Amino acid sequence: MQTGILYTLLAFLIWGLFPLYFKALHTIAAYEIVLHRFVWSLLFLAIVLLIKQRWAWLRPTLSQPKLIGLFTLSATLLAANWLTYIWAVNAGRVIDASLGYFINPLINVLLGVVLLHERLNKVQWLAIAIACLGVAWLTWQAGHLPWIALILACTFGFYGLLRKTAQLGALEGLSLETIVLFPFAIGGLLWLIWTDRSDFIVASIDTQLLVLLTGPITAIPLLLFAAGARQIPLSLVGILQYTGPTLQLLIGIFVFHEHFGLERLLGFGLIWLALTIYAADGWRAFTQKT
Repeated sequence: MQTGILYTLLAFLIWGLFPLYFKALHTIAAYEIVLHRFVWSLLFLAIVLLIKQRWAWLRPTLSQPKLIGLFTLSATLLAANWLTYIWAVNAGRVIDASLGYFINPLINVLLGVVLLHERLNKVQWLAIAIACLGVAWLTWQAGHLPWIALILACTFGFYGLLRKTAQLGALEGLSLETIVLFPFAIGGLLWLIWTDRSDFIVASIDTQLLVLLTGPITAIPLLLFAAGARQIPLSLVGILQYTGPTLQLLIGIFVFHEHFGLERLLGFGLIWLALTIYAADGWRAFTQKT
């Protein structure tokens, strides 16, 4: 249990610090960073698979077109999530990005109801209603939908749904996602270089090194999360996952000095209240079972 908590919490802490990392890459376009993430993630994962001698799954998997299609779709959703997140960080919208990951658990609940025909109790429906009220308030205050948060929450929600129904584990699944998009990623990078549009080529050595590290920076927290989540109750994972967006929010306010006035605080407060109600109900259900 203690090891599981440590691994899971460490994963969320790393994700929470991502704004600092990607802000250091502000001289490179978000789409180019995403292309590099797929390329260097595949290299890092290949080394991990080689060390752990876990290649047996690859050949039978590549002979299943339906499974390849499923992971191509999940990889595309992951790429869209990464692109939106990196753009938001470098556009000074870290708080908006953090909102997406606060909303994400509730999006997961809605997807479960609509697509998996899961049933919610009255307390859970109350949490959903309060969260919708928070989003509506933020929309009214800003004059438009919080589209950054909604794109992040929805892409990661659908990504999680696809991975939940997939047949591969965390390491193998992430490896397959990087494999299916690797040709597009390496092709895109070569095209940028060929047309003299690559920000990476003209970047400083320090920045280039940070780009090369996107591989392990991407894969390590995912592997930590996969290892930790298997050792602790799902309800505890649900509570710990708010560490990441909370840290991102604090970085947006106190490090990057983004505006967070009373009107935004009210909207966030409603969503936090919804998450608290939902998490408390989940914890109550878990303690009753044990």
